[in-house]
Amino acid sequence: MQAKNGISKKERILDAAEQLFARHGYDGVTLRKIATEAGVDVALANYHIGNKRELFEAVFVRRAELLNQYRAEALTLCEENAGADGPTVEQIIEAFLRPLEMAQETGDDGWQHYLALVAYVNNSPVWGKELMSRHFDKLIKRFIKALRKALPNATDKQLFWCYNYLSGALTLTFAQTGRIDKLSRNACKSSDFQAAYNHMIPFVAGGFRSVCGEQG
Repeated sequence: MQAKNGISKKERILDAAEQLFARHGYDGVTLRKIATEAGVDVALANYHIGNKRELFEAVFVRRAELLNQYRAEALTLCEENAGADGPTVEQIIEAFLRPLEMAQETGDDGWQHYLALVAYVNNSPVWGKELMSRHFDKLIKRFIKALRKALPNATDKQLFWCYNYLSGALTLTFAQTGRIDKLSRNACKSSDFQAAYNHMIPFVAGGFRSVCGEQG
């Protein structure tokens, strides 16, 4: 069923849930609150998607599939352009990060809400292992494989620890807490995604090289 503005009621429910879960977390939101935000009856929210847990995962999966697609395409292009020797660490990290910057710069508030939700999930002992692993690990292991080729002396232990630090940096960037704004007296802006990723790419690549015993 389509709403007057062309957005289906199901999409309105997902959009409302995305925003509320990102702001308040799983436990701080009720189905009734989501239904009110979406402008639908609570029974309709349950009919279209299910209970709160099912709705939470539906929200998480919706854009996860898009992010995986964008990142996979970026890595494929990166590898094709690099030739037989494969891409550099910097090129691999850029393929991993730039799709996120592009999503955040679309002007779609939904991406801001979604990535804040990813930050919440990634930092949660309840949801992190379950949702992050189920929906992102397959693609992340493809990036690890590319990094293994670019850093042939690296052990798996080193590579996965380095990825863990990258994941932490991303979580803070997604959350946009405003901490860096205050700390730097607004010299840096948590909403300046281009600057965030421009600095993160060489920073993370340098960390991989240092930990894995490679020279830049």
